[in-house]
Amino acid sequence: MKRLYEIVALLVVVAFSSCTEDIVIDVEKGDPMIGVEAYFTDQLKQHEAILSYTSEFYNGNEVRMVSGATVYVTDGVDTVYYHEDAELTGHYFTDSVAGKKNIMYRFCVEIPEADGSIQQVFAESIIPENVESIDSLVVKHFNGLNDSMPSTFFMDTIEWLYPYFQSLPDPNIIYMPMVSKNDTSLTDSLKVRMMIPQGGFAGYYVNGIEMLESNKEIPIAYFRRSKLRDGDRIHADLYSITPEYYYYFYSLLISTGSNPMLGAPTNVSTNIQPEGKGVGWFFTASVVSSETVFRK
Repeated sequence: MKRLYEIVALLVVVAFSSCTEDIVIDVEKGDPMIGVEAYFTDQLKQHEAILSYTSEFYNGNEVRMVSGATVYVTDGVDTVYYHEDAELTGHYFTDSVAGKKNIMYRFCVEIPEADGSIQQVFAESIIPENVESIDSLVVKHFNGLNDSMPSTFFMDTIEWLYPYFQSLPDPNIIYMPMVSKNDTSLTDSLKVRMMIPQGGFAGYYVNGIEMLESNKEIPIAYFRRSKLRDGDRIHADLYSITPEYYYYFYSLLISTGSNPMLGAPTNVSTNIQPEGKGVGWFFTASVVSSETVFRK
């Protein structure tokens, strides 16, 4: 009887394997578009723009970068140019410069073609308002129970980073914290970056008494206790971004698109124009910063 079960199991495996075949989905082809990942803020720094060409769906992971482009941002009066890095093809940087709040900036890319024509894409975004300052940063254990999952996952105590500041009354303001420890970024990946829509918290003192008593504190990063050392310097930049960029960011997170049968491919939003010529996003932000030193 056992031998019979083994034979039946083998026949079932063979039957399923013999019915397997590659499924190829017919994806509409078109001319490569310009992929844009660029930003401009009111923070005095070098701002970056990354340019690449889109590729066919079945073309693997090869990315062709855009080199030799003229890249600039302008408010209609002053123009700031991005210069291509000598060692990073497709990466363009400004000199140290700062934009201004409530000013509309137009980002432009001009790429010379072999026939002598110029391919152009552009986008516009306004730098929004931001809080005046972050009053303090505190590393501490979470007040509620929501840290039980990461603590169990890491088999380690988790400490959270809390900013304290007076939020703006505008419910449409969205904050994007960027955190580093000892000058090493902890939020450079989109998968670990946080967005904080204010909504019903607009006008609150963030992480103040009211939020503490209602167990609604908002941490912006966490650290494994065993990885923290006395004297670790923790820095946070609080970006104030537009709702449109928030929706773009969210659409990226929920759409993998890596496999048409297992992923969740979708048409991710873009502010790059003309339509059908570019994809990606140019975003603007205002930034406030704060630092703290961890003490055990």
